[in-house]
Amino acid sequence: MRVLLVTGRLAYPVVKEAAGAMADVLMADVGVAAFVTPKLLEPLLADKKDNYDLILVTGLCGSDFSKLEEKLGVKIRLGPKHAYDIPLALKYADKIEFSHKVSACQLLSDVKRDSAMRDFEQIEANAEPAFLLKGVKVGGGSTMKVMAEVVDATRLSDVDLIKKIDSYASADIIDLGIPLESSPDAVRHAVKVARSATFKPISVDTLIPEYIEAGIEAGANLVLSLEGSNMERIGPLVAKKDVPVVVIPDDESLGSLIRNVERARELGVKHILADPVLSPIGHGVAEAVCRYRDFHGLYPDVPIFFGAGNVTELMDADSIGVNAMLAGIAMEVGASVLFTTEASQKSAGGAEELKKACMMMALARHRKGSPKDLGIDLLVIKEKRPRRDIVEPTMIVEAKRHKLQLDPKGSFNIWIDGGKIYAKNGDTTVVGTDAESILHTIVDRELVSLLDHAGYLQAEFKRAELAIRFHRTYLQDDHF
Repeated sequence: MRVLLVTGRLAYPVVKEAAGAMADVLMADVGVAAFVTPKLLEPLLADKKDNYDLILVTGLCGSDFSKLEEKLGVKIRLGPKHAYDIPLALKYADKIEFSHKVSACQLLSDVKRDSAMRDFEQIEANAEPAFLLKGVKVGGGSTMKVMAEVVDATRLSDVDLIKKIDSYASADIIDLGIPLESSPDAVRHAVKVARSATFKPISVDTLIPEYIEAGIEAGANLVLSLEGSNMERIGPLVAKKDVPVVVIPDDESLGSLIRNVERARELGVKHILADPVLSPIGHGVAEAVCRYRDFHGLYPDVPIFFGAGNVTELMDADSIGVNAMLAGIAMEVGASVLFTTEASQKSAGGAEELKKACMMMALARHRKGSPKDLGIDLLVIKEKRPRRDIVEPTMIVEAKRHKLQLDPKGSFNIWIDGGKIYAKNGDTTVVGTDAESILHTIVDRELVSLLDHAGYLQAEFKRAELAIRFHRTYLQDDHF
């Protein structure tokens, strides 16, 4: 396909370098490419239109080129917003239909994401699992699943338990953590409430036989965990009920895990998830990873349980990258279920992060490559490539603060709750999820009269918006 890129004087060298030999570049008589208009472009294309199949203007253009396209008889569409996306756009130029209204980079992002999701769904659909857990494929050739723990589930009210389960929308399995001082009745109740709140498999997380029995009686789909202290009592029960179990070692050694797995099999337990136990950083994590590798080598057909939360909860680092790395390690040691929890503020959103990481690893393995350029990613704060905003130089004025004065329309109290931003001024409270909508509503209702007050509000609303996005707390006028 013959492609012509149209740009301005300032961006021409960058665009020319990015295009290389893949496309020609036309420099319009304008400094900034975003200011190219149909009227400006028409005479430039008069003697060139027959030489090209597609003409791309910058995705930052606000003009509509559809009428000029019809007049000249050649496609004129929006290209990428930034030069670094030009090679990708040119690669797909003959594969997708670019738009008059949506930039090529956005279209390509959607195409890659949709392709990634289709591939992931196909991988899972074609996979043969070791067993099914209430319809969820576990082990075998299936993708890694995420189990999210509700800590101290029996201490929560029904409403709070349901809210916590709902917050784990990305998880495949819901685990009910049972505290030591619970009771069989409390366990039964928690399992019943959980089953009423979700169609996902429910596990009971305890070593106490009475609590496990109560959980199974109430309809738990998985027992977490069996080991030497409860094996003889619970093993026959789970075998009879055909309930899958997580088997752990008595002393975090490979030999102990093997003995317990073999004993569970002797007792008739059919569906086992083996947990070699992932140690936290500084407490033998490298040895633990080797233990996972060695067990998978000995028992390749036994699904493996991988306690990612043991690492994320005991490390003061943003969980996004930690979860991505742990999912990669889990994939390489043959893990089937990744366990996490959101017991602290720093690990909020961990289940969603881990699920996306599992998807990335499944795609990387399927495509026989690295978890890079897949169409989905965990780049939340940092970016893959720098973006260059090319503008014409103007008179430069040094920024200075001036003394603020109170707005006659009053001040605002700002807070976040339940994923929403609240802004209260007198008897009026504006609620929304994005900074722009809230500020526009405040302006439309004439709740602000000073420009610097409006600027302050926009900055605070944007901080609140970012706090929600990053699962952080927000306090007005405090540092982010």
